[in-house]
Amino acid sequence: MINEFLQYLQYEKNYSAHTVLSYHTDLLQFCDFLQRPPVQLNVNEVSSEQIQQWILALMSANLSARSLSRKISTLKSFWHFLLLRGITNKNPTLKIILPKTNKALPAFFKESEMNAVINNPYQAEGFINTRNHLIIKVFYLTGIRLSELMNLKDTDIDFLAGQIKVTGKRNKQRILPIDNTLCFDINNYIELRKREVEFTSTYLFVRPNGMKLYPKLIYQIVHNIMSEVSTLYKRSPHVLRHTFATELLDGGADLNAVKELLGHSSLAATQVYTHTSFEELDHIYKQAHPRAK
Repeated sequence: MINEFLQYLQYEKNYSAHTVLSYHTDLLQFCDFLQRPPVQLNVNEVSSEQIQQWILALMSANLSARSLSRKISTLKSFWHFLLLRGITNKNPTLKIILPKTNKALPAFFKESEMNAVINNPYQAEGFINTRNHLIIKVFYLTGIRLSELMNLKDTDIDFLAGQIKVTGKRNKQRILPIDNTLCFDINNYIELRKREVEFTSTYLFVRPNGMKLYPKLIYQIVHNIMSEVSTLYKRSPHVLRHTFATELLDGGADLNAVKELLGHSSLAATQVYTHTSFEELDHIYKQAHPRAK
């Protein structure tokens, strides 16, 4: 049943491999708590009390509210699937309530920090350095996800129209605008790649051996470069995505437009970026309050 559920998530719901793996891990942990091998799990015998005991055990282990919420969501989705397929007619997750989680404001880089990287006059030459700095520019100027950048292909770039085609979550595609400068930088990188990399795959960003990049390498590239200008604890591709969204909204962009650019399925996911930076708050306060001067 668990394997059927995972196949349902992957092929019918088009969930990412990472999400499917998380659901699988959660269900294995639940089976382990029940002391039942997954193949011997009898879903008709599982009670709300057992699920509540599992939750208490997780809380005793100091699991975060966010992680706990995800594990409960896994069970709810699993039983929804079982009901959908007619495998069971009872749902012990109905009385289980998701814990409230405090959503932290997304971290973002300052404009001055991004300018220090993008306009760096001392940028080292060569294929790897050119590639790494272009990766930063693409993240910052498009707001795409790590997985989306990793899967970009040369054919996804339309230089004449100034557009880039991105394949996001659940294989949903969207078209993003890119300016002439970024088009120029991408074209220069491709020409450099042709000269210095003998074997190349169809992917835009590759290693010196021509093979596709992998997530850990992309994360390390961003972390290393942004560490030169920022003291943020997190210096990841996702922070660059936060920065993209924050600067658009601070600049007066429409929330729905930002939603489309980010590839969010709902507006609620975009609304987390509607915070105002401290610098902007400070500026507004000093301009508006009579005692601030």
